Amino acid sequence: MRFECYRDSWGIPHLRAPDSTALVFAQGWNAATDRAWQLELLRRRATGTASEALGSEWVHWDRLTRQVRVTTSARAAFDRLDSSTREWVSAFVNGVNSVGTYSDWEPWTPLAVWHAEHLTFGSGFPAKIWRQRVRETLGADAVSRFAMDGPEPVGSNGWLISGGLTESGAAIVAGDPHRFIQLPGSYQQIRLSCDEFDVVGLAMPGIPGIAHFGHTGSVAWGITNAMADTSDLFQEQLRRNEDGSVEAFGPDGWEAVFSATESFAVAGGEDHVVEILETARGPIVGKGPEGVVSLRGPVTAGADLGFAAVPKLLRARTVADVDAALDDWVLPVNVVMAADTQGGLLHRAAGKVPARDLENRKYPVPAWDARYAWHGWEPMPRKDVGQVATMANDRGVAAPLGVEFCQPYRADRIRDLLQERTDWTAPDMARIHTDTLLPSAWIVLDLLPALKLGPEGRGLRERLLLWDRHMDAGSTEAAAFARVRAAFIERLAGLPVFAPLTEPTAYSPFFAGWLALVPRIAYALEHVLASGLIGDEERDAALAAAVEEVAAREPVEWGEVHRLAPWHDAAPGEDAVEPIGGMGGDADCVLSTAGGLGASEDFLRGPAARWVWDLADRRNSRWIVPFGSSGEPGAHQRDQFPLWRRGELVRIETDWHALELEYRMIDRPAVFEERVEGFGRIAIVPVRPAEDLDLIYGWVTEERAKFWGMTEHSKDHVLEIYEYLDSLETHHAFLVLRDRTPIALFQTYEPAADPVGECYEVEPGDIGAHLLVAGANGRARPGFTGELMGVLAQYLFADPAHRRIVVEPDARNAQAAARMRRTGFALGPEIQLGDKRAQLAFLRREDAPCRLK
Repeated sequence: MRFECYRDSWGIPHLRAPDSTALVFAQGWNAATDRAWQLELLRRRATGTASEALGSEWVHWDRLTRQVRVTTSARAAFDRLDSSTREWVSAFVNGVNSVGTYSDWEPWTPLAVWHAEHLTFGSGFPAKIWRQRVRETLGADAVSRFAMDGPEPVGSNGWLISGGLTESGAAIVAGDPHRFIQLPGSYQQIRLSCDEFDVVGLAMPGIPGIAHFGHTGSVAWGITNAMADTSDLFQEQLRRNEDGSVEAFGPDGWEAVFSATESFAVAGGEDHVVEILETARGPIVGKGPEGVVSLRGPVTAGADLGFAAVPKLLRARTVADVDAALDDWVLPVNVVMAADTQGGLLHRAAGKVPARDLENRKYPVPAWDARYAWHGWEPMPRKDVGQVATMANDRGVAAPLGVEFCQPYRADRIRDLLQERTDWTAPDMARIHTDTLLPSAWIVLDLLPALKLGPEGRGLRERLLLWDRHMDAGSTEAAAFARVRAAFIERLAGLPVFAPLTEPTAYSPFFAGWLALVPRIAYALEHVLASGLIGDEERDAALAAAVEEVAAREPVEWGEVHRLAPWHDAAPGEDAVEPIGGMGGDADCVLSTAGGLGASEDFLRGPAARWVWDLADRRNSRWIVPFGSSGEPGAHQRDQFPLWRRGELVRIETDWHALELEYRMIDRPAVFEERVEGFGRIAIVPVRPAEDLDLIYGWVTEERAKFWGMTEHSKDHVLEIYEYLDSLETHHAFLVLRDRTPIALFQTYEPAADPVGECYEVEPGDIGAHLLVAGANGRARPGFTGELMGVLAQYLFADPAHRRIVVEPDARNAQAAARMRRTGFALGPEIQLGDKRAQLAFLRREDAPCRLK
């Protein structure tokens, strides 16, 4: 196992290895190195142990993940992987565990992390609880008037423009996923390079490969959430038998139910106990007004999390390869856009959506009625691409797969902007990412002219009607509009007609966000106002009161009240992040940075990354994340934030010579291994000439290695030399590893079979040695080389046939001579080896330090 980790000026890791197995090991190592605490939290959230570290606020989450049996599903899905993918995922886990900062990961842990992270993301099932509540209180006709998934809609954007609209004549694919903005980030900029592929993209920490956004050089892809409805809630009838077993009433009568009890610790509190029940439909996840409900999703039905698609994406060369890889995708269901250097374009949905009765998509349905059973999977729709294609969680290509979608405002705005020019370049895409026009402002503004207002209210109304409708951070009109809207929504939520929707429910507090009235009205305001539930007089009175209230307040800029409040579970000893002001955007802007509309203007969701893939030249591609490449406190934890806030993008560096080598690891069978207290684990491993050529060539051609006589050699010449040495039985070349990092080149030879033997009287048991210590070896203390020489002597004297070590460093190197004397060597005569003057030195077994004998 061998890999190298390079960094660019932003600390972004560029990982290189000979093969995909070593590379994914490196990715796991890097994730655990750069984001140890984040990986620990991901593991805990996936295994239902978050409360143990973070306290009682995570109890309801831990209960849900245990009820859903996330780890059981992950184990089953891992076992179902083909052997190649299973080994690939296991190599990633081995890389994580090689760092060993926190608890060991299991081979199936990445699948559990993936499942947990997408448990409610894009599945649609919490919205069914809300719809059922509306139907029961306001009637079935009112359900469509709250048509927006919640508690907050996603705001991801993506677009593809063909070469007909670019300066280069090649396609550009770009976008920005809108998720919870976290510190550390939910996406990691990374490069993965081996003999099979070389991919840059945004990886999810804890997950091997690059799933959502990648550029292989010849093909690039990106996704948005398709808003598909993939999971159902079934109303279950249960009965408990005298023997303690549980049964559920299904379409064919009473059925056995899996049951178990688990407990988990809570930091600062008492342990919690959770009962786990799973029917033939799926696990019980809550109690509704008509009894318990079970959850059925694609993973429940098929023990498949779609991991087989990820290594295929890394190897993709064309859009046809991407298309084929996505046939294995499961969740979440995404809309995908891709383009390649041959002019190929792709626009399709990917994932698994069950084929079933349309009622399943809207509400919890009775488990005992065969009408609601699943019967296969829906076909994934696709669409031809013209000059412009957009995806912004709108109906679009995914319309047949869901019930509720985001309004088309963002998609339409992106399309309009892109059609303004025919000479787009990758850097120009920042203008699209950061567009702040609020197309939905009309919903409120068009009602203002008819209002009866006082003098201050009329003044505010005039300002708002003249406003350019851009939610810019420095705009006082944007702030005033947002305040009016919030006050208006709050008053609407207080109307008597909505009172039944504020009553407590039997569902877990975990679902409270999806059942909150104010956000539901806020995100469906257009539909709610047209629902007939609110009279015109009530509407106008509520809006007039909101305008008067805001008019009486001191004006502020939008950025003063629209603050980023990132999700940050601080690592031990790390300070929490306070809300950060100066932000623009809003829910229906392309820059979708919506807070809890009607409740708070602080926001948690927003562009968790921005990316631009240029198919003309990957080096022109761009990306940015909200904070930085590292999850650990330091130079690169937050250094990208000022650029992200301004809407700037960072160019992707692909020239290895422009990157800085930070770490090189080699893990292969050793001929000798020793752990030295305070120094590290030293391993001596045989050189593999072709595999280690870049490393060796870099060392022996440095000026300081002039005595080795290869500074002017070509790489092919150096390879020829070490392949020749590898063929000899008298000469051997080794790499010396310190904690698996190569720190030296070590060669041994039998003097009688070497030119050195012609310059002195060879004794039986002589063994010759050469040592070249790397320039950047991470010396921890004075005496590093001497300590290393001691370990190498220990290896040589481990063979009882070796009675004396012979070395011949540069005769001009007085420091080396002094070091050898301190180590126990006796200096011999100077000799001439070709054009080199060397100093012979000898270390007899009986003169060596005690530990070497």
